[in-house]
Amino acid sequence: LCNHNIIKPSKGRHFKVTKNRVEKRKEKKGGVTKMVWEKLKEELIIPGLEAKSSDDIFEALGGKLVKQGYCKESYVQALKDREAEFPTGINTGEKGVAIPHTDVSHVNKKGIAIATLKQPVEFVEMGTDDEYVNAQVIFMLAVDEKGHLELLQAILAVLQDQEVLKKLIKAKDAKEIIEIIKEKENI
Repeated sequence: LCNHNIIKPSKGRHFKVTKNRVEKRKEKKGGVTKMVWEKLKEELIIPGLEAKSSDDIFEALGGKLVKQGYCKESYVQALKDREAEFPTGINTGEKGVAIPHTDVSHVNKKGIAIATLKQPVEFVEMGTDDEYVNAQVIFMLAVDEKGHLELLQAILAVLQDQEVLKKLIKAKDAKEIIEIIKEKENI
């Protein structure tokens, strides 16, 4: 998922989406895809998660995806294994993010789980072995082969905005997190 040319480092090692908002919303047949906020489910969002490591996050958030039937039992371990090989931390500026995901073989159906963290957790930065990102917003993906690049682009468009990240971190509940993302996407 992260090895495609949909994001690239810019000055200061921050990541920027390379396609414009209109292009990323188009499907192959010319229709408009759902926006990120339309795919979100309150039961897959954890505001203010207390975690000391990425493994804690994988257990809590990945566990939700498994419990809700989005992913197979193998999903949480697959997250850990994949993160060790292909890091998912993204330096977006002051507030870092991570977008952990696995191979499609661990997924039953598409879904997005989100956690905001009480304290940042260190993730290795995508595309490096030794650069670190203090992530405080996590978008965990359960994706299939179809449409995952567009989904990642749409998520990155939201997560590049530091003001949005700050609002997400302060959000008290899942409904507020969805509203913040909806507001950002509807600008």
